[in-house]
Amino acid sequence: MNDSIHDHDELHKGAPQTGTRLLADVSLPAAVIHESALAHNLAWMQGFCDAHGARLAPHGKTTMCPELFQRQLAAGAWGITLATAPQCRAAFRHGVNRLLMANQLVGEANMAIVAGLIEAGADFYCVVDSLANVEQLARYFTACGLRLKVLIELGLPGGRCGCRDTDEVMALAERIDSEQALVLSGLEGYEGVVHGSDPERAVRAYAWQLVEAAQGLERDALIETPQPLITASGSAWYDLIAEVFHEAHLGAQFVPVLRPGCYVVHDHGIYRQAQRDILERQPRIEHGLKPALEVFAQVVSLPEPGQAIIGMGKRDIGHDQLPEPLRRYREGDERGRALSVQGWQVIRLMDQHAFVRLPRESEEPEVGNGRVRVGDIVAFGTSHPCLTFDKWRRICRVDERLEVVEVMQTCF
Repeated sequence: MNDSIHDHDELHKGAPQTGTRLLADVSLPAAVIHESALAHNLAWMQGFCDAHGARLAPHGKTTMCPELFQRQLAAGAWGITLATAPQCRAAFRHGVNRLLMANQLVGEANMAIVAGLIEAGADFYCVVDSLANVEQLARYFTACGLRLKVLIELGLPGGRCGCRDTDEVMALAERIDSEQALVLSGLEGYEGVVHGSDPERAVRAYAWQLVEAAQGLERDALIETPQPLITASGSAWYDLIAEVFHEAHLGAQFVPVLRPGCYVVHDHGIYRQAQRDILERQPRIEHGLKPALEVFAQVVSLPEPGQAIIGMGKRDIGHDQLPEPLRRYREGDERGRALSVQGWQVIRLMDQHAFVRLPRESEEPEVGNGRVRVGDIVAFGTSHPCLTFDKWRRICRVDERLEVVEVMQTCF
């Protein structure tokens, strides 16, 4: 199933068809999305945004999966956020018309891609943070006879990109205002680079700085578009950004847009903890997101007591945190009965092997759940789904019976 080393024609050879059995018919390892958790997450985040008077433009770089883009749009998303011009092109080719590129558009080859998208009818936005980039964009799009919608990025000292203060934002806006080819369409930020001893307070302060800068742009009549955007938020602090935008009553002046991406499948690591923090900060929010993405792999060796080797490694699953064993199955089990992996621990990953430490009871004679066997299938949870999605070109969406109901493609 992991097709990163095969050419495009090979991707479809032997692909599991709808209705096949994950535990019997699918070549493992395989990336798997559980439909019940996916459907829950799609509805949950859209409901959260609606309740806060915000639009949702989920970050597509997380999955680069057109089928998931369409599910997000069908659930009510305003558009899709992307990171690069080629990503925007791929999304547009698969039916996404409103594209928010939350990065600077630099380089004439990338500008050519975007010009082609605009000519084809895409509603495209990108960000700027420097006079040099404004001049480059103005020169290129003037020559093309096109107009480019831009958002000024407000960053943080020591952070990533973006103007460092409101004065820089205002000066850049005045320069954009003098360029016929550029249409200032609002303000963009990203709070994920905020750090410090009290990050919650710092994120709130940054969100209010975005609000005040946006209001300054409107006050000085520097925004040209009739429905300007104010947009921020990743997958860890979206509640605080939404709260501040809502408290600022921006709805009449700006379109608030939130951009979390990882919510669509959530995870068993850093975003699970981030969600716990959000639910603690926001006790009125019920339930929360559910992890939907797992990697299924098989035990390939039991070389010595207390250790299992799994046919899954760094090429198959994200590893900024080690994967978490969740459940175990017998290969071919028609009933899909989950066996215990209590006490199992991944202690090391190689390219395509995982070292798992087993508890003592896994070595005992076969009773109850039974001791582990070569060929057993293990479901693993992962942290930071972006770093698992980009390892796969096909992903199995399964129902509660572990039947494959769709094979989704990615376009990294």
